[in-house]
Amino acid sequence: MDYKATAKAILPLIGGAENIISAAHCATRLRLVIADNSKVQKEKVEEVDGVKGVFEASGQLQIIIGTGAVNKVYDELVSIAGIEGGSKEDVKQAAASKAPWYKRAIKTLGDIFVPIIPAIVASGLLMGLLEGFSNLIPGLAENDIYTIFHLFSNAAFTFLPILIAVSAAKAFGGNLFLGAVIGMIMIHPDLLNAWSVATAETIPTAEAWFGLYDINLVGYQGHVIPVVIAVWFMSFLEKRLHKIVPEMIDLFVTPLVTVIVTGYLTLTVIGPVFSWLESGVLTAMQWLIALPFGIGGALCGGLYAPTVVGGIHHMYNALEAGLLSSTGINTWMPIATAANVAQGAAALAFAIKTKNRKNKSVAFPASLSAFLGITEPAIFGVNLRFMKPFVAGIIGGVAGGLVAGLLHVGASAYGITGVFGVLITTANLWQYLLVMAVAFAVAFLMTMVLYREKKPAAEGPSTGTAAPVPVGALADPNAILSPLSGTVVALKDVPDATFAEGVLGDGIAVEPSEGKVVAPCKGTVSTLFDTHHAIGLTLENGAELLVHIGINTVELNGEGYSAFVEEGDEVSPGQTLLTFDPDFLRSKGYQTVTPVIVTNSDEYSAITPKAQGQVQAMAPLLELGDRRE
Repeated sequence: MDYKATAKAILPLIGGAENIISAAHCATRLRLVIADNSKVQKEKVEEVDGVKGVFEASGQLQIIIGTGAVNKVYDELVSIAGIEGGSKEDVKQAAASKAPWYKRAIKTLGDIFVPIIPAIVASGLLMGLLEGFSNLIPGLAENDIYTIFHLFSNAAFTFLPILIAVSAAKAFGGNLFLGAVIGMIMIHPDLLNAWSVATAETIPTAEAWFGLYDINLVGYQGHVIPVVIAVWFMSFLEKRLHKIVPEMIDLFVTPLVTVIVTGYLTLTVIGPVFSWLESGVLTAMQWLIALPFGIGGALCGGLYAPTVVGGIHHMYNALEAGLLSSTGINTWMPIATAANVAQGAAALAFAIKTKNRKNKSVAFPASLSAFLGITEPAIFGVNLRFMKPFVAGIIGGVAGGLVAGLLHVGASAYGITGVFGVLITTANLWQYLLVMAVAFAVAFLMTMVLYREKKPAAEGPSTGTAAPVPVGALADPNAILSPLSGTVVALKDVPDATFAEGVLGDGIAVEPSEGKVVAPCKGTVSTLFDTHHAIGLTLENGAELLVHIGINTVELNGEGYSAFVEEGDEVSPGQTLLTFDPDFLRSKGYQTVTPVIVTNSDEYSAITPKAQGQVQAMAPLLELGDRRE
């Protein structure tokens, strides 16, 4: 490969240097964040010599080059474009900055509240354990040791605004210690403790903005969002001041002005306004969860897993912190547990029911992870792929959430769900266990009922009978038999440069005479495209085979295709893998010529065509040369 030529060809097709926000590479791909995706000509990029594929994911344009070459193309691209290279983390951050505003806001909430989870967990666990022991041992609360440990359990919640302020300052790029000062101001002892307002005879007040109105001199214990907004403003102001204040006095002027301005605005405007708004949101959530007959809990239990799929579930950390600060009870956590356990139960039922060994090996550990509170492996690795288990998990989440809502189950911390959640639900232990049991049972049973393993391909529809396998053909380790019947076409004559130029490997093509693809020998399904227009096989002889039915047929989104196997399935010679309707494809304007490519052809000395003219399925098609060392 001419690395410089490849980089030169790619650059104008992605909109030039000015269209690149950030660039990095991994082991096989260029990872680019693009300013205007409409300027990217993906089809032409795919035709560039050395490019093996192009796709978009996670806000990045990813161009597949291959191991050993991608770093050299990257170096040339960075040099030609005159841009600075970055790390994969830089690219991720740049991609995140292009996300919609609401996704960025939710990510920021996660960046603020996730780091303080250990402190909340430590205090919450200790609080739960002390509560459990005090229920078992009468008079324990009067013990001096209990008193000391009780002090420990309250610490994180008593000074929660300071923890949030420090974490928010880090997330917003402000000075952590100035953030801590703002948090301290909001719970300063000179202010009336917010938890004492209900019993206070009088509430101290002060004039604000030269007598324009009065404010209550009350602390912000039990509040979360006002702290975040205050520190956001502080970070914004601090960064602006660093830019305009002369360097020789910046050390003194910037911190002083930042604290004075932010502190005053916080106590007179930000605090009163956003505490009122926060109280309204928390009241609404408490009202929703407490809807009669557990309806609110059921709704929330059903919505939780889809928000995990959307990547916006970290926003619940702020909600849980607010509930704990204002009421001391986290009623959201048991509902989240119901949803998590249900997805785990669905994955477990799938693992038991599937006959595919690869899927079993993924589903069993994924289900265990979900029971411990981490659902991503179960949701993305299993349930969402096969959909019915995911739906069953949602139904289980609804059932478990219903029980949680009916019984008003609460926790003493956040950051822990699933089995270990028993440590922070000691006051509602049996109710919490019932929530998990109901969620598990419903999701497990629904998966067993809804999910049906696809019938083996041999039982599927057939559009013809493959010709008998020639004697000795299957025994020849160097032979690759034809996966379909039709007319042989030289690879160079395929009307797609990616195939014709051998970008994906050497091979041959077949113009199909019938709409069926079969396994040419024993092997494993390594790749099955969602659109079922292409399938990858790892054959018993070590060859990696790609069968791509038609040209640009991915655009049909699976219409006209049917699959009778799944990724990871072991297949036998002659077993039906896919069926398709050639006439339908042609009626839609697509060519049906089907490349049959050995994608690891660089591991062989040669890939030699063994058929001309008409070829029947399971007749010799290609011959592998000697394996290179």
